[in-house]
Amino acid sequence: MLRMAMWWALDYLWAALVWASTLFAPPTPDHYAQGTGRTVVVLPGVYENWAFLRPLIVPLHRRGYRVHVVAELGYNRSPIADGAAAVLDLLAVRDLRDVVLVGHSKGGLIGKLAMLGDTDGRISSLVTICTPFHGSSRARLLPLPSVTPLAPGHPGLVALGDPHPVNARITSLATTFDEHVPEGSELPGACNVTLDVPGHFLPIGHPKVLAEVLAVLERP
Repeated sequence: MLRMAMWWALDYLWAALVWASTLFAPPTPDHYAQGTGRTVVVLPGVYENWAFLRPLIVPLHRRGYRVHVVAELGYNRSPIADGAAAVLDLLAVRDLRDVVLVGHSKGGLIGKLAMLGDTDGRISSLVTICTPFHGSSRARLLPLPSVTPLAPGHPGLVALGDPHPVNARITSLATTFDEHVPEGSELPGACNVTLDVPGHFLPIGHPKVLAEVLAVLERP
């Protein structure tokens, strides 16, 4: 219990520091979309904005990858279906192809729903980080319209955890301790990886998560 309490505290401390760093983020993320490598679209979790994912965006961009942001998501409080529609609109407007989506928490759910609606075949694969494919019991503790749809059994969530052919193109990353998704992030038919990393937020900037994302990007 003491170890879990320490992990919880460390995770929240890291998140607080990242939130503070967003004050120094560029006014727009357009610079990150420039590069010669493959195209990445990052999807934040609930109550997160694109700048919160800079610990992942910056090292990807430094390696030459073109990292796009769905500005319409804002702090990601809208329904999952609206988020997926915004992703598909971005891909169509910018004519992006061979796209690798990277989603944290709720962002992973948006990514899978976008894959299911990708009739143009623009999305190559999806990497999710601590995504509640089967819901999170913690969502019941916060009765807010933006959080309750993440509870286990919610009608808009059930199908996203089911087996589907697109799951074979999804890499689901989980941690040894996730205080926000105690049910885990395993998705049937996906490449499920449990990293020796604690926390729900800290993995965003962890080298092991970056290595997994790079492995997908470097895959033919």
